[in-house]
Amino acid sequence: MGTLQRSSRQAEQAANSRPVGWLARAGMTARGVVYILIGLLTLALAQGRSTEVDQKGAMKQLLAHPYGKVLLVAMIIGFAGYAFWRLTEAAFGVTGEGKDAGPRIQSLVRGLIYAALAVSGLALLRGSSSSQSGQQREITARVMQHTGGRWLVGTVGVVIAIVGLALAWEGLRRRFMRYFPPGQLSEGTRRLVTVLGVVGNVARGLVFAVVGTLVVIAAVRFQPSKAGGLDEALKTLRDRNDGELILIAVAIGLMAFGVYGLLEARYRRV
Repeated sequence: MGTLQRSSRQAEQAANSRPVGWLARAGMTARGVVYILIGLLTLALAQGRSTEVDQKGAMKQLLAHPYGKVLLVAMIIGFAGYAFWRLTEAAFGVTGEGKDAGPRIQSLVRGLIYAALAVSGLALLRGSSSSQSGQQREITARVMQHTGGRWLVGTVGVVIAIVGLALAWEGLRRRFMRYFPPGQLSEGTRRLVTVLGVVGNVARGLVFAVVGTLVVIAAVRFQPSKAGGLDEALKTLRDRNDGELILIAVAIGLMAFGVYGLLEARYRRV
């Protein structure tokens, strides 16, 4: 048994030392930092400040600080690395999942999303001032002008909502812990990863479910302004009577996911 465990650890270490492993960890680190920033922006929104609360808004915040361009370049490299890792999973299979189609499709979607974030970061470096939510509204409006466009937008919204609920459910079931092999973490670290993973994944999933619901509403009512992504979803929650408390809870959850992401970058099997 001891020999098998040592062989498993050696194989794990070899996988982590590959270039793809380093790219994956750089990407998870970038994602964790962005979600921590989004959580902080959500807190600012709860306090009544006008701010752009999404991934691009978080990257803009980096540019406002000393060495902001250097930090943004590091984030872009991280996102590109994360995208490359996910796309290799889509092509060759997800670690621990065999050749199942479901996880590979999820990796493909995630790879494309983070490739788009890397492109957005490059646009910011070139001086782009357009907001992520504004771009999403514009694309939605264009699609809805075509025959069947509203059905397409509505379908995308349903898919986003279902994915969000699935993420929350997987968080509650602690499915993410399968990426942290037994014996790899100390008991205290495993407990911390578990708590942050549950809170963070549930919060992120529920926010995405709200995003998807708003996209469906945009299609039904022919209101592209409702399809503003994460920024629009959080501002919709803010406008409720209990919006401040909801946003504070969401902010804590998103920051928890960000910290979980940093721990994932350190300990996850890739």
